[in-house]
Amino acid sequence: MTANVTLSAHMEAAGLGQAHLAQRLNDHIARLYGEPGRISDRHVRNWLTGKTSWPQRRQRAALEAEFGLSAERLGFTPPPPRSRLAQLASAAPVTTDPLEETVRRRKFAVTATSLAAASLLPPQAGARPRVGMNDVKRLETAFLDLVASDNTHGGSVSLETRALAFAQHALERQKVGTATSRVRSRLYYLAAAFSGTALWAAVDSRQVERARTHLHNALYLADLSGSSQMKTRLWLHASLLASQEPGGMREALDAAYEARSTYACRSDALLHSLALARLAGIQADAHSGEPRLGLAALRNLDGAHEAFQRAEGNDARPAWISFYDDAELEGLSALVMTRLGRHEDAEAHLHRTLGKLRPEYRRNRMYYTATLALVQLRQGEVELACSTAGSVVSGGHAPTGRTSQLLARFGRQLTAAAPGSRYVADWKVRHPREGEHRT
Repeated sequence: MTANVTLSAHMEAAGLGQAHLAQRLNDHIARLYGEPGRISDRHVRNWLTGKTSWPQRRQRAALEAEFGLSAERLGFTPPPPRSRLAQLASAAPVTTDPLEETVRRRKFAVTATSLAAASLLPPQAGARPRVGMNDVKRLETAFLDLVASDNTHGGSVSLETRALAFAQHALERQKVGTATSRVRSRLYYLAAAFSGTALWAAVDSRQVERARTHLHNALYLADLSGSSQMKTRLWLHASLLASQEPGGMREALDAAYEARSTYACRSDALLHSLALARLAGIQADAHSGEPRLGLAALRNLDGAHEAFQRAEGNDARPAWISFYDDAELEGLSALVMTRLGRHEDAEAHLHRTLGKLRPEYRRNRMYYTATLALVQLRQGEVELACSTAGSVVSGGHAPTGRTSQLLARFGRQLTAAAPGSRYVADWKVRHPREGEHRT
């Protein structure tokens, strides 16, 4: 049994509870079939939990009328097709009662006539619902919730799926109702924001192909919204995505340069600081092939710290950049230093990061703690490194995404650094999953 997170996300985006949705679906059935619907909140609950994976025909029609999406795109799974012989064998027998047949024909004729007449009526003013700032605010609240979930739990298939469902809902609002240009621009922005969150979730779990699809869609939507801030975010994600692919460092650098050159970066010191810190990280990662990039990374990192000091703390900024504070800047600085082989400097930055991180940023704390373990191991502090790495996997929360991959790397480097030692044996016994080779 698999929960239908897609339907759940669409309900959440539309502000619909189970009972409210059931009522609206019954209204759709009455309009479509001329008979009252009998959907209850129990039916909706069964759909959400996955107990019912394919609603009945009338229920599907009502759901599609409500959300403007097919049942499959709402997260339902149709049953496998049966053979033609089985379909004929299970078909309802044709009635032989003349009275019942007459009633059925009369009812069909009345319904068909009514539908035909309705189709000839001129469209009435206000027939399409008005889409306004209340719809936008509900989606903005949903986006804040997704950002908080990512900060706590990290990227996951569930986060990716929910974000895509919200993006689709934002676009559907454009189709089903009338709206001002301001509202339309904001809906495109939110569709891009949700797509960007799906992109980040795929990047965090190293699902490169899915991430590329999300990136292309999100950039298109950001163009429609006209938001330079959103383009900055997406190009920064694009740089990390490209850096995960073999031979992708040139593309990663170009994407990071593109993020740095946006109007938003030129006009907001905080965004400029983030873009410079991410560019420095990419340059440090690529410096072995081009030594000059190491010096450029240090210059850009200094620029990131200077821009951060200039940033005005009370400026209105998008929700997605709320993670970027002095703790995160220290963490990004540590990544630059460790990629340049300056492990003592990296460790100092990491201790400052872990001392400043906000409590709710659990995903980042796990990631930077795993990074600290690797840095300590590379300085020959095997026992301390094992203790640090152990604190990540014994904290009651399973590591995911990049953190899980960092711990897998730690296990491999520990085996190489201290082969046959009790530390390696103890790590493999206590944390066998984190010792596996992962790509």
